[in-house]
Amino acid sequence: MTDMIAVRFDSIGSLDALHLDRVSLPQVGEGEVVVQVRAAGLNPSDFKNVLGKFPYTTVPRTPGRDFAGTVVAGPADLLGLDVWGSGRELGFTRDGSHAEFVALPARGVAAKPENLSFAAAAASGVPHLTAWEAVERCGIGAGTTVVVIGMGAVGSAAQALAAARKARVLVAVRRAEHAEELRAKAIEAIVLDTGLDARVRDHFDDGAEVVFDTTGFWLPAAIPALAAGGRVAIIAAPADGHERVPVLELYRHGATLIGVNSARHDTITSAGGLNALRPLFESGALDAPADIIPRPLDQAVETYSELAAGAASKFVFVP
Repeated sequence: MTDMIAVRFDSIGSLDALHLDRVSLPQVGEGEVVVQVRAAGLNPSDFKNVLGKFPYTTVPRTPGRDFAGTVVAGPADLLGLDVWGSGRELGFTRDGSHAEFVALPARGVAAKPENLSFAAAAASGVPHLTAWEAVERCGIGAGTTVVVIGMGAVGSAAQALAAARKARVLVAVRRAEHAEELRAKAIEAIVLDTGLDARVRDHFDDGAEVVFDTTGFWLPAAIPALAAGGRVAIIAAPADGHERVPVLELYRHGATLIGVNSARHDTITSAGGLNALRPLFESGALDAPADIIPRPLDQAVETYSELAAGAASKFVFVP
């Protein structure tokens, strides 16, 4: 076997550039591994990459940051190991995971949690690494009062991670029925509205020590809801990249604004985060991602378009 199927794009700016191709198998370099991809996650950053939102991307390129699979070439102690991985190089400056095989630094893979399927592990990378960074940098621990705005993949991971640390977590969502579903699972939830500050203080008298806005639209409302010395973490922005911030409220609260971007981290740094997440999955402190939709690689182009059009599903390619 000398070649493989991979998703490719030869130019940047349009999803029309995506296509399937047969390319040479990646060769293992010094200090590297080749992983047979058993599942590869599809994230919003993947389609944004093809659209040219990341200025450091080089083409031609195979996209895809997240993966889970089996090491088939590299150091002897890693051969046959089931691993998962992610990182800023993959799909951007070196070929990524939306293929049958992927090559990367040996230190860039981590042992896959034994209780996660390949698909569940591949679906966990970017969302859980992003949530992990937010939880770490915001100093969330036992008793910390936390508001998570939005319960997509990152918000759900952040709620679970904060709860695993014994924080007091309140979730804010847009729909009343979604809030009811969360409450039925014993997760405290409120409905987002213009009175966010008052709603938060109904639960936390002094305000929230941490607000994590995963939507990019609630930063101005989040700052008044903070306790003194509070932290706001953000991972997204409005379409034009700008937001008006109540600076007076920010400095009077002695607050800190924290930008979280998992695309800053290479595969080696990401492997450190995945190693920290592994025992949480294996102990049951974190649940496996739910509602994963597997797709074969030959449906990749259509699946990219679905995600770019606003599909909320978690797609995973299964070569």
